[in-house]
This record gives sequence, C-alpha cells and structure tokens, in this order.
Amino acid sequence: MLPHAYELPAAILLVAGGALACFAGYRLFRIVLGIYGFILGAMIASSMMGISNTTGMIVAALVGGIAGALLLMFAYFIGIALVGAGLGALVAHVGWGYVGPGDPPAAAVIALSIAGSIGAMLLQRYVIIVATAFGGAWTVIVGAVAVMSNRAGVAAAASSADVWILYPTTPASGRAWVPIAWVVLGLLGSGVQLGITGRRSG
Repeated sequence: MLPHAYELPAAILLVAGGALACFAGYRLFRIVLGIYGFILGAMIASSMMGISNTTGMIVAALVGGIAGALLLMFAYFIGIALVGAGLGALVAHVGWGYVGPGDPPAAAVIALSIAGSIGAMLLQRYVIIVATAFGGAWTVIVGAVAVMSNRAGVAAAASSADVWILYPTTPASGRAWVPIAWVVLGLLGSGVQLGITGRRSG
C-alpha cells in the first residue's frame, strides 16, 4: 500500500525488476532475491500503516523492503525454497481462475507450494530459471497493468482514500490476455536464460 502518487514509479520499477528476473534470473539470482524480498517486505510493512498516514506508509515500505531484501539475499537456500513455493502458490491462484470464483482452496495452495519447494531444492538450476522467468513475467504484467491503469486514469478513482494497493495475484481480473501473456513471456524468459544468460560458464 502506497500513496497513489507513487503508483506510476512503483509500477515502472516492477516492470524493470520483473524483466531482470525474467531474462537473467539465474545469473543474478541473489539480486533477484533482493528485489522480491524488497517488494514483499514493503507490501507487508506498508499495509500495517493507516491509509491517512502518507509518511508512515513510505517509511514502512522502505524499512520493510530493506529488511525483506536482506533476509532473502542472506538466506540463499531458504530463498530458493521460497521461490519454488511462491511459484507453486502463483500457479494455484492463476489455475483456480479457470476453475471457480474467489481464491483457491488453502490445501491446493499449500500442496503446490510444498511441491515447488521440494522441486526447487532437487533441481535448483532449472527450477530457478523457470521460477524466475515466470515470476519475473508475472511481475512485468502486474507492473504493466498498473502503468496502463494509471495512464487511463482508472486507478485514481479506485479509492477515495487516494492510496494504491498492490494485488500481486489478481492484477487484472477478467482480462483473458493476462494468463496467455504470462505463459508466453515466461517461456521466452526461460528460453533466453537456458540458451544465453543462464548458461554454465566453462
């Protein structure tokens, strides 16, 4: 949660960070962990502030973001497991959109998160490449949708409190192109990493 005036720069940073993760996530994995740790920490910390406390939201986002970035960067192996778990949870949310309304069952999210964590530890290189490619692709889409909404003036009317709330699992409800764009961009990012940026040296 951030003041609405910060939506456009935050969305642009999401697009840039997502593109970095999508196309060079394996090679720059620690940096990518830092980016996602910052986003997660900022989201959690800023949501604890009141919507009328603009300064508090910004300070909390910065402090929480730095704490989250440091936590994931120094917890490398935990970060790998969390990336796998995050990808599993994302797949559960996106897939459930085709099955029924609302959020997916908790059991499905937990099962896919556990499967993603185990897979990430067993097949680190390939899971990191796929997870960062698809996670980065999703982040690009979330940021791009926010940029388009901002330019169209839609987001400004979303709340009378004039704050921007990031919904990372549902960036554009009802838009059929979102999952298609996600898969295409994720596959493209995986291909680039496997063929170019994620190659083993030597």
